[in-house]
Amino acid sequence: MTFLKKLAALPLAASMLCGTAYAADITPVQLEQMRASLPASTVGGDGVYMIQLEEPPAVAYSGGIKGIKATKPAKGQKFNGKSSSVRSYKRYLKGKQDEVLGSVGASEAIYNYGVTFNGFAAKLTGKQAATLRKQPGVKSVSKDTMMKLDTISTTEMLELRTGIWGELGGIDTAGEDVIVGILDSGVWPENPSFSDTTDLSDSSGNSGKRKLAYGPPPPRWNGNCRSGQNWSQNTCNNKLIGADWFVSGFTAHGKSGLLKYEFLSARDVDGHGSHTASTAAGNSGVPVVINGSEIGTASGMAPRARIAAYKVCWGTGSDGGCFGSDSVAAIDQAVIDGVDVLNFSISGSQTSFLDPVEVAFLFAAEAGVFVAASAGNSGDAASTVAHNSPWLTTVAAGTHDRGYTATVEVDGVDYSGVSLGAGVQGDLVYAGDAGDSQCNPGALDPAVAAGKIVLCDRGGFARVDKSRAVDEAGGIGMILANVTPGSLNADFHSVPSIHVNDVDGQELRDYLAGLSTAATADISEGELIEAEASQVAEFSSRGPALAGGGDLLKPDIMAPGVDVIAAVSPVTAGGNNFDAYSGTSMSSPHMAGFGALMKQLYPNWSPAMIKSAFMTTATTDTNKGNPIDGGALDYGAGFVQPNDATNPGLVYNAGFLDWLGFTCGVGELAISTCDFFEADPIDPSDLNYPSIAIGALAGSQTVTRTVTEVGDGGTYYPAINAPSGLDIQVEPSSLTLAPGDSVSYDLTITNTAAELNTWLEGDIVWSDEDGQSVRSPIVVRAVEFAAPAELSETGAEGAGSIDVTFGYEGAYDAVVSGLVAASTQEGTVVDDPSNDINTALGTGVGISVHVVDSNPAASIGRISLFDDYTDGNDDLDLYVFDEAFGFVGGSGSGTSAEQVDIPHAQIGSPFYVVVVHGWETDGPDANYRLFSWFPGDDKGNLTIDTDSVPPSATLGASEKIGYTWAVDEDAKYMGSIDHVKGTDLIGRTVIRIDND
Repeated sequence: MTFLKKLAALPLAASMLCGTAYAADITPVQLEQMRASLPASTVGGDGVYMIQLEEPPAVAYSGGIKGIKATKPAKGQKFNGKSSSVRSYKRYLKGKQDEVLGSVGASEAIYNYGVTFNGFAAKLTGKQAATLRKQPGVKSVSKDTMMKLDTISTTEMLELRTGIWGELGGIDTAGEDVIVGILDSGVWPENPSFSDTTDLSDSSGNSGKRKLAYGPPPPRWNGNCRSGQNWSQNTCNNKLIGADWFVSGFTAHGKSGLLKYEFLSARDVDGHGSHTASTAAGNSGVPVVINGSEIGTASGMAPRARIAAYKVCWGTGSDGGCFGSDSVAAIDQAVIDGVDVLNFSISGSQTSFLDPVEVAFLFAAEAGVFVAASAGNSGDAASTVAHNSPWLTTVAAGTHDRGYTATVEVDGVDYSGVSLGAGVQGDLVYAGDAGDSQCNPGALDPAVAAGKIVLCDRGGFARVDKSRAVDEAGGIGMILANVTPGSLNADFHSVPSIHVNDVDGQELRDYLAGLSTAATADISEGELIEAEASQVAEFSSRGPALAGGGDLLKPDIMAPGVDVIAAVSPVTAGGNNFDAYSGTSMSSPHMAGFGALMKQLYPNWSPAMIKSAFMTTATTDTNKGNPIDGGALDYGAGFVQPNDATNPGLVYNAGFLDWLGFTCGVGELAISTCDFFEADPIDPSDLNYPSIAIGALAGSQTVTRTVTEVGDGGTYYPAINAPSGLDIQVEPSSLTLAPGDSVSYDLTITNTAAELNTWLEGDIVWSDEDGQSVRSPIVVRAVEFAAPAELSETGAEGAGSIDVTFGYEGAYDAVVSGLVAASTQEGTVVDDPSNDINTALGTGVGISVHVVDSNPAASIGRISLFDDYTDGNDDLDLYVFDEAFGFVGGSGSGTSAEQVDIPHAQIGSPFYVVVVHGWETDGPDANYRLFSWFPGDDKGNLTIDTDSVPPSATLGASEKIGYTWAVDEDAKYMGSIDHVKGTDLIGRTVIRIDND
C-alpha cells in the first residue's frame, strides 16, 4: 500500500502533496504511536540542569585576567582553596555565571561551582536550557541525573602490618595526617572507627594498651564541621576532622519527601557512607560486635588518616540516590578544604568521559587529588564498567581469602551455602506460602512463619531486610535462595540464616511444593575457612569500556569487595555499629585508603604515578598461586598488592594535558578546547597509561609509552607475552635509567593470525637485574578491516582516496553505490513551548511531519537538517519513524545541524515519517529545508581507480583506494564505496560531495 493510500485509509485531519514527498497532519492516535516508540532518553523539558562554561575552573586557571593572579598550583604545590586569588577568581566566574543565568530570566542558581568545574546548577525550563545551549561561552548543558550507591581480615590478607604500614612507622602512624574525603551518604560519628580518644586494642589484640592520641588537623586543612540535624560543629574531632552536606540538588528534584526519615546533616542513615569511610581510613584495633557476638577487631586501610565526610546521597535503598549537582558541589568544596584523596562509591557514566562529575574529578586530579571510584555492580555482563575516565582509579571487586561455609539439611538432603551465624533446627516453609516470596518486611503471615525456618527468594531489597522480616513474623531461621546465578553473601542476619545458590534454591522450592506434610531443616553454624582469594565477584562490572571504543582498559584494578566488615549506621542495621557489605562500593575505599598510604610515603607523586604503582605491581594469581578466573577485562591489571606498590621501579606518569589530548583524541572533547589549553590530541591508545588497549586492530599499530624511574635506577629488559595470532615487537630492546629519568618505548602490535572480533590478552613485563618487575596488561581486539566511515569532498569533479588496512588474507573488492543528489522538502515549524518531544507529540504543537520515500536497494539512508538552511539562529531536532510509526533514530544537538542514518540492514520501510521538532526557534517559527538521500546502484558519477584496488587482501597491509567523481548540479550528493570480501560486506565508506 502506498503512503497516500495508507493515509487515505486513516482518519487524518489533512494531507497535502509537497514536492516529491508528502507532509501530513497526523492524527492524535498516530502521534501517540510515535511518542510511545521513543526511547526514554528523549525525555526533556523542565528540570534541573548543569551548565558548564568555557573558562577553566580555579585549579587550572594560569592567569591572564587583569587583577587576578593565577590560581593553578605550581608543580609539587598544594592547591590553596582559601587564597585571595582563588576567592577573586571564583567571584569573577560567579559574575560570568550570573550573567549567563540572568540572560534567560532564570532564578538564582542552586549551586555555583568554580574550583573543579566552572558552571552552575539551576532549575530551568526546557526553553531556557535550549537558549543556553546556543550562547557563546557555554560549553555544555546537561540534565542533572540521579546516581545510586554502588574489613576485619583485609589487613591480614594483604599483610599490611609487615608491609606498607611498617614502612610508614607501624600501625600508629600509617596514613598520618593524610586527609581522605568520602563522598557518600554521610557518617555515624559515634562509631569507634571515627573516635580520636577511645582506648583500643594493640596490634596483638590486647585492649586498653593503646590510645589514639590524635593531634589537631594538619595546618593545610581548610574545611569545617557543618552543623545540622542531630549534628553540631563540635561533633567532629581530630580523626573525623570535617563534615559537610549537599542537598539542594536533591530537593530541587522534588525528592524532599524522602527526607522524613533522614537527618539534614552529615549524619548517616543508610550506613553506606560510614562503611566506606571506615574501610578507607577507620581506626585500627576497633572491637566488632554484631548481634551480640564478638567478631574480632577492624581496621581501615590507612588507620591514621584523617576523614572528611561529604554527604551527597539521601534516602535509603531504592528510594535513595545521589544527584550529580550535589556531587560536583562536594568535589569543589573538598578540593578547597584540602583533601588528598577522594572516594566515590557511587554509580557513574558508562559511555562518557565528560559528564559533570567526571569533569570535576578531572580538575581534582589536576589539583593532585587521588580519586578512587567503584566500577559498578552490573556484572558479570560485558561492557558494564562505569567511571572510565583515565584520571580516576576504577576499582573492581574481588573475593576475600576467608569464607564462611555452612550446610542446611532438609529431610536428609544436604545443601551447601554460606553463613556467618549460629545454627538452628525446625520446620521449613516457603515464604511464598506466607504472603511474599521475597520476604518483604511486614508482608509475611505470622500464622505461617512463626516458629519456622523460612525459605526466602533473593531480590527486591536488601538481603538483611529479609531475615528481619522473618524475625518480625516470629520465624526462627532463614534460607536465602538465589533465583538466578549470582554471588553468595555471608551477611549478619536477624535470625540464623544460610545463603544458597539458584540451583539448590529451585530444588528446594520444587520439593516444598510437592509436600503434603511439613519439611524439616537443620542449618549448621557458619564455619570460617580459607578460600581461594582474589576471584572476581560475580556482581563486579566488566569491560571492555563502552567509552572510548575499548582503547583504554577499564576497570584498572581489583580490591576486596565481598563480605567486607566495617562501620555502619545503627539506624538501618538493627542497632549494630558494624555489618558486612559487598559491592564495588566496598572495593573502591580499599584503594582510597591505599592511595592515602602512598600519599604519605611519596607526597610529591602525582595521582597517575600512584595508580601506576598499584597497577604494575598487581597480581593475576590467587593467594594459592592459581590464575584468577577471568581476565584483564574483568579485573584490569589484577588484584592490588599494596606492599609491592611501595617500590614499583618504573611508573607511567600523566597529567592534565595528557588527559585533555586523550579526550580530544576519542572525539568527545572539541579540538578547540585542546587548542585553548595547548594540549595535543592523541590516539587514545597512546595515552601514557599503565595498561595498553587497542579496541580495533586491523593489521598493525604502534603505541608509545614513557616510563619514569622512581627507584635506584638500572637497566630493564622486556618479556612479552603475546596473545595467539599477534606479533608484538618492542623498541628499544632495553631501557637504562638513572633515578628520576624518563625514557620512551614503542610497542608494535601486528595481527598475523589472530581470531577476529575477539578480545585477546597478553602483557609486557620490564625487569632489571635486581628482580624488579613492572607489568602492563595488553588487551587487543583484532578486526577484519579498517577504513574511514565517511569522507567529504567539494567541487563538480575531483579525485580522492580511501586509506584501508587489512586484518585478513584473501579476496577484496571495492564496489560503488553512485552519488545521488539530495531530495529536499521545505518546511516551517512553530516553537515548542514545552521543549519536550514527548509533550509535542502529545499536543501536536511544535512539530512538523514529513514523509520521505525510501529505496530498498540503498546502501545507506540519511535524513538531515543543516544550520545554513534555516532562516535564523534556530535549534531544531529530528526524529525518524518507519511506516508503522516505530522509532528509527533521532538527533538533538544544540543547533539545527541534525542527522539520522539508516543502515542498509535496517532499510525495510518504503517510506519514513520524519518529525522536525521546534525545540527552540528564534522567533515564533522557523523555516527550514529537509534533506534525504538513499543512494543505490552505480550512477556513473563516482568511479574507482581499479589500478589502486589490490588483487587480494594481505594481512597487515595498508592501501589507498583511489576514486574520482563528476556531478552536474549545485547540490549535496551522497554515495558510498563498499568494501567486499567475496560476497561479504566488511566495510562501507560514505562519500559526500557538498556543492551548495
